[in-house]
This record gives sequence, structure tokens and C-alpha cells, in this order.
Amino acid sequence: MAFKDMAAKDMDDMVDNAKSASDFLKAISHEGRLRILCHLVTGEKSVAELEDLLSARQAAVSQQLSRLRQEQLVTTRRDGKTIYYRLADDRSRRILHVIHEMFCKKN
Repeated sequence: MAFKDMAAKDMDDMVDNAKSASDFLKAISHEGRLRILCHLVTGEKSVAELEDLLSARQAAVSQQLSRLRQEQLVTTRRDGKTIYYRLADDRSRRILHVIHEMFCKKN
């Protein structure tokens, strides 16, 4: 749908949700958080696995995971002392697909 063809109600909805959209975009605009989301596309991972994949310290990974949880982009599952993270819903997969289309595919 072209923006010029958008109904007034649809435009009002966009304006009303601008804060939520802005918060979401800020959450995925950090390279480390985006890399975590990319790794979680293949399935859930523990913090230790993410540390290894990202070559990052536990504190840094945990801080980024906290922000992703705050934005409801990831969810957790505990197994004993290990916490596993996974994408929270299809929204994360959809946005990663768009990013892949925009930045990874050759024209």
C-alpha cells in the first residue's frame, strides 16, 4: 500500500504507535543485539553459547539480552541453572527477514 493511498485511520494508527515503533527500532539498531537475534533464528541458545558465538563477555551478552527481553523480542526457558533464549514471536523473524532482504541479498 502506498502511503498516499493510506486511509486517515491507518495514518492515525501509525502516529499513535510511533513511540512503540521507535523503541523497537532502537532495540534492534545495536549491532550486538542484532547479532544475537540472527543467532536465535536457528533456535534457542544459552547465554554461554551466545558468548561463544559472539566472542563476547557474559556481562555484555546478558546486558543485550535484557534489552531484547524488555522489548519482548526474546523469551527464556530455564533448565536447571541454564537459561535458554529464543525469539519471542514471529515479529522478530519477520524483521530479520526484511533486514536480510535489504542488506544480504544481491540485486
